[in-house]
Amino acid sequence: MRLFAAVLPPEDVVDELGQVVRELKNLADADRLRWTAPPGWHFTLAFYGEVDEDVVPELSRRLERAAGRSEPFALAVRGGGKFGRGRALWAGAQGDLGALRLLADRAEAAARKAGLPMGEHRRYTPHLTVARSREDLDVREYVDVLDAFAGRTWTVSDLALVRSSLPTSGVPGEQPRYEAVARWALGATG
Repeated sequence: MRLFAAVLPPEDVVDELGQVVRELKNLADADRLRWTAPPGWHFTLAFYGEVDEDVVPELSRRLERAAGRSEPFALAVRGGGKFGRGRALWAGAQGDLGALRLLADRAEAAARKAGLPMGEHRRYTPHLTVARSREDLDVREYVDVLDAFAGRTWTVSDLALVRSSLPTSGVPGEQPRYEAVARWALGATG
């Protein structure tokens, strides 16, 4: 199964960002972007890719331990940016980014210890992808709108293991489906 570790924003935070994304969809060339669906918005901590079923219990044990060693922290969706030449448009994060990065490092380490190949370690850049493009686009106007956005702060209280099911129907615009298969409270081991 295709898995990743993530922080899932609460519904009211997703709704706030959704209002801004609706504004973005009214800008020029918005139809050239593939917009991600709000129910799937998340801050990926570590992407694991295809994981054999027999590895999931060990990965889960290690993620539970990582969550237990991490204290709850404040986070907000704030600002935005792009990757590449406009191929991915994202909303950023504000708050205790040190705690978020530490949780991402622990989620990656949990996978390595469970025997998953993680490739080269890169510095974690907190982001929530709101749109993608198959071509280079000038998204400065979109980034300007996102830069002005500051959502409410919430307390991140858990770590989620999320299953990602890629579209299979071939219908244009079909979105991946995300399902939290497990969640662990932060700071549970005190």
